[in-house]
Amino acid sequence: MNILKFIESFTDENFMKSQGSRRDSFGQFGQLGKNLALASIPFGLASLANKTYAADITPTPNTPVGALQLALTLEYLEDEFYRLGLESGVIPTGGRDEKVFMQIAKHEKSHVEFLKAGLGANVVAKPTFDFTVGGAFDPFNNTGIGNTAAYQQFLILAQAFEDTGVRAYKGQAANLISAPDLLTAALQIHSVEARHASEVRRLRGLKGWITGNQRGAGMPEATQAVYNGEEATNQGGFNAGGTSFGIDAGTEAYDEPLTTQETVAIANLFIV
Repeated sequence: MNILKFIESFTDENFMKSQGSRRDSFGQFGQLGKNLALASIPFGLASLANKTYAADITPTPNTPVGALQLALTLEYLEDEFYRLGLESGVIPTGGRDEKVFMQIAKHEKSHVEFLKAGLGANVVAKPTFDFTVGGAFDPFNNTGIGNTAAYQQFLILAQAFEDTGVRAYKGQAANLISAPDLLTAALQIHSVEARHASEVRRLRGLKGWITGNQRGAGMPEATQAVYNGEEATNQGGFNAGGTSFGIDAGTEAYDEPLTTQETVAIANLFIV
């Protein structure tokens, strides 16, 4: 599998100015001036003070535009994953599981449309995804009736994607702090992703939240990057693990943010 250096498309300005197929694949970001950015975001961003954008906007996650571009890429991934899962028939039909994933699929599609409308001319192109990770997984194989193994793989990936989304949105909050309308929109999506994550984990027979940095029963080692750092108990100078409730409760009560580099390293595994 050809793993792209996905992070470069968000962080390397010189790379973005160069010619090449990868630039074509991710859309024509270019150098985004503040006037273009303000004109293309219909979430009320144009009403913000100009001093917020004293420098030109560049397609990096330390700007509101960059944060939305990263979020859109994750939503593309989830939208396609659930669409393919439902189309494949691997999800047991007629029961609660199918209803849950039909609803989640609707949410992810709505998130994609919302973020694309917000980014306007700055929208990032949809990557090509490989949910088999070069043949390591086979989540859509519905060969035979009741292919439990394939469905369990589907659930494993669904959990990893949703847990990643929750932490990734939290990690981008600081990049949206200068754009209150965008921050509000992102937090609304974040809350929905958190409910998705909880529901998928329960479908797998797990708690609806993460304990320490434990990925949960049945999750392969390759998914550990999604959970690293969740064992933190220090919250705003307060040791949440030092209470009478214990360390586990202290870690379960808070989700830790994923950095941009951590997020794209996870997404990279599924991008051809």
